[in-house]
Amino acid sequence: MRPAKQSFLVATATVAVSLSTWAQGQGIDYAKIEILTEKIAPNLYLLAGSAGADPGHQDAAGGRIGVLAGPDGIFMVDAQYAQITDKVVAAIRKISSEPIRFLVNTHVHPDHTAGNANFVKMGALLFAREELREEMSRPPARPAGGNPAPAGDPARLPVVTYGMGDPVKLRLNGEIVDLIPVRAAHTGGDTMIRFENADAIMIGDFYRNYGYPFIDTNNGGTLKGALEALDATMKLAGPNTRLIPGHGTIINRTDILPYRDMILAVQAKVQQMIGEGKSEQQVLAAKVTAPYDAKVPGGLLPAGAGTSADRFVSMVYSQLKGGK
Repeated sequence: MRPAKQSFLVATATVAVSLSTWAQGQGIDYAKIEILTEKIAPNLYLLAGSAGADPGHQDAAGGRIGVLAGPDGIFMVDAQYAQITDKVVAAIRKISSEPIRFLVNTHVHPDHTAGNANFVKMGALLFAREELREEMSRPPARPAGGNPAPAGDPARLPVVTYGMGDPVKLRLNGEIVDLIPVRAAHTGGDTMIRFENADAIMIGDFYRNYGYPFIDTNNGGTLKGALEALDATMKLAGPNTRLIPGHGTIINRTDILPYRDMILAVQAKVQQMIGEGKSEQQVLAAKVTAPYDAKVPGGLLPAGAGTSADRFVSMVYSQLKGGK
């Protein structure tokens, strides 16, 4: 066995063990996941897991991956689940045999970061927000009545970190890549990745057109920040810019308007009911998303699916009650 292949297999096994409890809880059938490839520019590709194997993301397993390929090596956006790294690598090798040199995370969630250590051990330099590294560095929570969860592989942590401010720029493969920090939106450490020449922006998960918005307040996300991120994206994008969410279909800037307006309408209705003294359960019972339910694929799935109207409304209620 060649040393590089041996190192990769060891890395995969290590991360898979450390994430086994999380994966079992999600009920993901990794064996059924296929990696689908879409070319959107001469050397820019998108990889996505097939539908139906991931209860949390029924439209496509895990988060979307970006691959910029060329003679300067491969630049990746997000790493998917650790358990399917071999499938991701196989899809990349159909695009290019060049080394995987750079990897950036759009945010902290495991469907975007769990494979980090595998790619780092293959030689990738990992970029992300400082807040993302802090979140990933926290000791794993101890299950109720159980043993402590195993510590994560240190290789999963970003090596190059940045905060709010000007974009981090990388120039490779004839492309200018901008890592654009976003104020606390989907999480507290979101990044958009713009490919200037391809006129495409990977925007992570503060927008999704499968299911209702998910703002992870436990990881620093805020309703106000998500709305600001949507406005910032519309200003950043040109009329032909392709906006690529972590989940769902590719859009342009005009598609953001009805999404933002839906959030604002639900926010206004929930704020009104809070002013009337309504409890969270009363707000949920009022079905304030009813005007939109038929237009939101996946919005009426159970709360555990991660796309539900009830989870969205509960988040809005909590943010508004907290004055955020």
